[in-house]
Amino acid sequence: MKTKFIFITGGVVSGLGKGISGASIGALLEGRGLHVSFMKLDPYINVDAGTMNPFQHGEVFVTEDGAETDLDLGHYERFTNAVLTRKNNFTTGQIYDSVIRKERAGEYLGSTIQVVPHIIDEMKEKVRESTEKADVAIVEIGGTAGDIESLPFLEAIRQLRHDYGRENTLFIHLTLIVYVGNGEMKTKPTQHSVGKLREIGIQPDILICRTKDPMPQEIKKKIAMFTNVETEAVINGIDVGSVYEVPLMFHQEGLDDKIVEYLNMWTGRPKLHEWAETVDRFRNPVAEVTIAFVGKYVQHEDAYESLNEALIHGGIANRLRVNLQYVDSEELEQGKISQFLEGADGILVAHGFGERGTEGKIEAVKYARINEVPFFGICLGMQMAVIEFARNVAQIPNASSGEITPDHSENVIDLMPEQEGVEGTGGTMRLGGYSAKLKKGTLIASIYESEDIVERHRHRYEVMNRFLPQLEKAGMVISGRHSERDLVETIELNDHPWFLGCQYHPELKSKPLKPHPLFASFIAASYSFRQSLQQAVASVEKD
Repeated sequence: MKTKFIFITGGVVSGLGKGISGASIGALLEGRGLHVSFMKLDPYINVDAGTMNPFQHGEVFVTEDGAETDLDLGHYERFTNAVLTRKNNFTTGQIYDSVIRKERAGEYLGSTIQVVPHIIDEMKEKVRESTEKADVAIVEIGGTAGDIESLPFLEAIRQLRHDYGRENTLFIHLTLIVYVGNGEMKTKPTQHSVGKLREIGIQPDILICRTKDPMPQEIKKKIAMFTNVETEAVINGIDVGSVYEVPLMFHQEGLDDKIVEYLNMWTGRPKLHEWAETVDRFRNPVAEVTIAFVGKYVQHEDAYESLNEALIHGGIANRLRVNLQYVDSEELEQGKISQFLEGADGILVAHGFGERGTEGKIEAVKYARINEVPFFGICLGMQMAVIEFARNVAQIPNASSGEITPDHSENVIDLMPEQEGVEGTGGTMRLGGYSAKLKKGTLIASIYESEDIVERHRHRYEVMNRFLPQLEKAGMVISGRHSERDLVETIELNDHPWFLGCQYHPELKSKPLKPHPLFASFIAASYSFRQSLQQAVASVEKD
């Protein structure tokens, strides 16, 4: 079957949820038995998301093949079975870089290189290459209709409709219904946003209107009249308690029926029972746990998007509400340990780069180790756990990391010899999927129910093997290794109820319908810790 294309654009304001909408549409179509793929076209000039400030751009999502991409690819993978690659995210910078390289190599035979046709043709070709094996390709255009930087992408999808025809292409536009005065709904911004698209030749087929409340039928009719869209194609995008309710909400609105009608596709009814069960488990927990989330970018939650969601998935797996208590690691450096960590049922120390806040993360590890609070360290979090144990247990008092103290004799974390002198952004990093062999009989092997795993990485520094005998003698268990290069992948402590660190990012593979086992186990352990404390308090009160 020829690939059908759904192009998603946004208007009025940014941040309306195009990524969640696209992911939810993918989930609905996948539920109908279709093979779905995704693509995100970002208008910024950066060549990739890897060096962008997380406060500005949010999380960097890493694909299995090691691409550093936009966080929306995380939404796509969480909501569906799609496994995306570097071909599924392109920026304006990448497009121009590709065209310039071709021009330098003489591929254009001396032609004058222009936005039309060369840049636009490159964009179209990237869309085709990344989606050719899918039944339906969902392509999201970053930015807002009317922005100068997104105009080339809009022209590219306009031409793709011309190339493939109306039955094979569908335009969905996401807008905002504005409330004024006493709560009156205003549609003019939506009308103007659609007008911007129509000026360049794109007529939306479906409108998804973000709104707090369902739109009355007369509002839908008004929008339809002034945007040239069918009334039944004006869809409520109502605010919901969890993003995982969006597929069910869209289905209730009839969005998936409208899509397959417009694309002239025959499918069965979607199988959504797993989504319904997941939403029910989220809405109706039997209890709750509080997790102290220790990081350096906690003021901007998008910087930890996948990690936030994976913790929620762990709660769904256990039918528990997960309350995240965000802790800026720099606050812990000021002696505020009890203020931020007491009362937590589990402590997670997150990933990050750079020296800032590392001593606070080390203090969080120490608190969790001494007080036997369930601890989970991810990437830099694991490295800080190794440093804390080395300093306070393994008698390496000045243990540190090459990221903090370069050329220091007691750097238990440092660059590998082959990484020295490598130039270029990301050149020294381990990116994407790497295998690990787990030690039989360890906690982590029992959680995975396997001794062979593949997980995604994004880091530069490694645990130095020359310190391992001293660490292991003091009681640290090196429970997982990357065999090919003999690199430490996971650590744990036998004399602690639940203490795990992993060099990789398990959150990148967690889904609401299939929570990652490490997060499910961590949340379960945190709940057990909470119950034991409650029982202890009850026993004291009884006496």
